[in-house]
Amino acid sequence: MTDSQALTSTSAAAVGTNPVAAAPAGVRTAADVVTPEVIAQLTRGVVGSGRTANHTPFTGEKLADLPQSTPEDVATAFERARAAQPVWAALPVRERAAVLLRFHDLVIGRQSEVLDLIQLETGKARLHAHEEVQAVAVAARHYGRKAAAYLKPKRHTGVVPALTKVTELRQPRGVVGQIAPWNYPFELSVGDALPAFVSGNAVVMKPDTETALTALWARDLLIEAGLPAEVFQVVLGEGPVVGPEVVKHADYVSFTGSTRTGREVAQGAAARLVGVSLELGGKNAMLVLEDADVEKAAAGAVRACFSSAGQLCISIERLYVHESVADAFVERFAARTKAMRLGNSLAYGADMGSLVGERQLETVSRHVAEAVEKGAKLVAGGVARPDIGPLFYEPTILDGVEAPMAVCTEETFGPVVSIYHFRDEDEVVELANATPYGLNSSVWTKDGRRGHRVAARLRTGTVNINEGYAPAYGSVQSPMGGMKDSGLGRRHGSEGILKYTEAQTVAQQRLIPLAPSFGMDDEKYAAFMSRSLKAMKAFRLR
Repeated sequence: MTDSQALTSTSAAAVGTNPVAAAPAGVRTAADVVTPEVIAQLTRGVVGSGRTANHTPFTGEKLADLPQSTPEDVATAFERARAAQPVWAALPVRERAAVLLRFHDLVIGRQSEVLDLIQLETGKARLHAHEEVQAVAVAARHYGRKAAAYLKPKRHTGVVPALTKVTELRQPRGVVGQIAPWNYPFELSVGDALPAFVSGNAVVMKPDTETALTALWARDLLIEAGLPAEVFQVVLGEGPVVGPEVVKHADYVSFTGSTRTGREVAQGAAARLVGVSLELGGKNAMLVLEDADVEKAAAGAVRACFSSAGQLCISIERLYVHESVADAFVERFAARTKAMRLGNSLAYGADMGSLVGERQLETVSRHVAEAVEKGAKLVAGGVARPDIGPLFYEPTILDGVEAPMAVCTEETFGPVVSIYHFRDEDEVVELANATPYGLNSSVWTKDGRRGHRVAARLRTGTVNINEGYAPAYGSVQSPMGGMKDSGLGRRHGSEGILKYTEAQTVAQQRLIPLAPSFGMDDEKYAAFMSRSLKAMKAFRLR
């Protein structure tokens, strides 16, 4: 079956089982939210000499005409950011942190504005859009409170205690180039930029054009909170054109997206010997052990698999269930999945929204159609819902999936999960780890110690016990990122801010030099130092 045939077959299918969430009376529309005045306000900071546009997945209609940046525009944006960065970096860290805390309050107070934009640009349900508000607010609060402690000078023991005084300083890298994806346009744009700003950097950001208004709203609010406008530059345009230009000029690169593109970004950064952090793809596994609470696991699987229509790097696409509880789990999971309400209004009430674009719909349709054609069983979903919107697809559960079905190993990045059965703990750990990816995983058990034991055996950057992804991601004092093909570096915690800095060691030698002195010749100095090294070991000095 060809790609086009797969897309056509699912799009032409009969209307599925998932109900449609009714839109409340008087709910806002795109025209109410994205007015000419709003577009003019948000795009005033974009460096671009051409024109492009973005669209809403709910209907496919154009939302806004936007500036489009050329390579020369990108160079100009970096020039402006580089000129403004030293003045910003010279401010005390607590003054920079205060901007983040004011931004936190503005986000909470004006969240309805950004929720509308997120929904219009991504098609996701409002509650899933609110996850982005929560994540950004938590990151702003955390780095607003903790940045000074993360960045403060640190004293270290010198080579000769008492005679060598050593201080570690943290210097900003300069101008960070950030390439942000479309799936979480608020959290994965400004959420990642906050620690870069508070550590004294400027940022040139390239958000995805189709979700640019959300990122531009965040920039506007940060400026209102006190961030100098020139410190935060935005460029827009096609990824293959603008993305390499960002990498070409940046002092450090932050990228979130596919593994394939991430490799290209890493190569470009490596050629210039600049640092890079990459959060890439995943084929995340959820393990339901035989002692799990089946009802809670089924409810958790709905959140883990279908939040933001599965268009989340850390969502679950492989579901391993112990054979002793498989029937009970699948029955409950399927019932909950079939009851999910799909919707396209700017209001709470829908359990899932739309896919973001034709490419995502094509991939989802192709993976499901191929799996069914090769013998997999549809437990729930499996049909497009053009009656709701052009890119809606029902939350889908597949059983009996096996290689070489594409859905078995390739990242779908949509509302599709495959169920596999297992017999024992060793088997399921081996199966969960049998992927080139290593981003997130989930373990369900009533035995907390067992959950931690299994978690330690999983080769993923985050593991959640008795939840899908939110606890690990939301605990921003701890690092979040991927192993293996899922990326390099971490966001959140100390690693999430220190990556935007250069470590500088300042060592002051006092009283006597580290060289022959007091009449010692080379041989006597070497003997003296050898005795000193033995003494330092004996006294357990580091």
